[in-house]
Amino acid sequence: MTKHAIRLSIALKSRWEDIKKHSGKDRGDISITTVIIWVAVVAGALAIAGTLGVVITKYNGKLSGI
Repeated sequence: MTKHAIRLSIALKSRWEDIKKHSGKDRGDISITTVIIWVAVVAGALAIAGTLGVVITKYNGKLSGI
């Protein structure tokens, strides 16, 4: 192996050990409650956008004079 490959291997091993050492701490996982809230927000936004699209399409001729 070349010197660079050996250095890279040592650096990666050292970094991996640091990551494993700190992995028991707060990992920042997203809770299921947060996921449920985001899904509800996106579904609500899609429902509103769909409703607006249907209303605009339905009354397109009547809205053109506004």
